[in-house]
Amino acid sequence: MSDAHILVERHGDVAVVRFNRPERMNAMAARTVAELRAALNEIGDARSVLLTGGDRAFSSGADLASGDPVPADENGPDLGATLEQGYNPLLLTIRDLPVPIVAAVNGPAAGVGCSLALACDLIVAGESAYFLQAFTRIGLVPDGGAAFLLTSGAGKARALEAMLLAEKIPSRTALDWGLVNRVVPDATVEQTGLEIAARLAAGPTFALGRTRRAAWSALQSGFEDHLACERRDQRDAGRTADFAEGVAAFLEKRPANFHGR
Repeated sequence: MSDAHILVERHGDVAVVRFNRPERMNAMAARTVAELRAALNEIGDARSVLLTGGDRAFSSGADLASGDPVPADENGPDLGATLEQGYNPLLLTIRDLPVPIVAAVNGPAAGVGCSLALACDLIVAGESAYFLQAFTRIGLVPDGGAAFLLTSGAGKARALEAMLLAEKIPSRTALDWGLVNRVVPDATVEQTGLEIAARLAAGPTFALGRTRRAAWSALQSGFEDHLACERRDQRDAGRTADFAEGVAAFLEKRPANFHGR
């Protein structure tokens, strides 16, 4: 078995990126973060990504027993530097992917593992999966963009409930809160996620990439700025071969055959 923390497989046009630390419930050491970011930056011509952790866990969060050195300054340990050097660039890499990313979540998605799942475009969760913001249990604040992602997804009241009380959010509750897209039997989580990722991979890649970018922009910009962004993206999308194929397929009353160009 590979000792890599992250494994990458290709299923057609889908890059399957998999946590590979089952003995640690896919807890994230510095090496895990670096390998995951490298994998996402090297998806090549993949037209969508599936991020998964396997049957037992998506990710149990930061590996507190990893032995990784903790940055420090004259005032003591600086965990913020750990974010600046590792997790924050990883989250921005996810945000800036040119193709859609789907999360398939079995078991716990805790701490920064929860944040990583929430940063994906679509989330398929197993019936026994749960999401947990456990930071206050050890005297820390949520990281990995958790407050931003939870508040934008579930609203302020539920986001604060999740972060302040540090209680498990079962997958069905997460679905009710608007944090996940599908809840399916545990045994079918990865296959369902792969089917969704394959469906996205068969779509108009440029338009899907710009659509996900527009959604992120909408969370952070004013309405006029968003309209200007839409104008630029629509201009560029209208110049793609996929647009020409989409119009032709519509007029000819047949399924479109997109090629990601």
